[in-house]
Amino acid sequence: MQLNTHLNIDRSLCGKVTKLEEGYAEVLLHTTHQMGADTQGLVHGGFIFGAADYAAMSAVNDPYVVLGASTSKFIAPVKVGDAVLCKACVASEKGKKKEVSVTAFVADTLVFEGSFTTFVLEKHVLD
Repeated sequence: MQLNTHLNIDRSLCGKVTKLEEGYAEVLLHTTHQMGADTQGLVHGGFIFGAADYAAMSAVNDPYVVLGASTSKFIAPVKVGDAVLCKACVASEKGKKKEVSVTAFVADTLVFEGSFTTFVLEKHVLD
């Protein structure tokens, strides 16, 4: 299956799609020292959220998908050097609205879970 959305995204910041199926995507983010929030190497949560958002958009996989809302929980800390695997699955669809469930792991440890409300538009949101 081919990725059809977010084609210009910076993979060093948001991760790389490693698995793509109908309604499902996995994104792998390798965290770097640029993502660190402090001297102990805690990764800023925004980078984890960004990878999870990218996974959600990839699971929908439409060029005109946009994020409408989200809820998220940061369950465990991520440290510089960790590889974060985000797994996104379209949980429900109603017209243009798709709810996507995302979980993120470092090895076997759950570090993030979220629900992303997406909308597939008729044209680009900036048009």
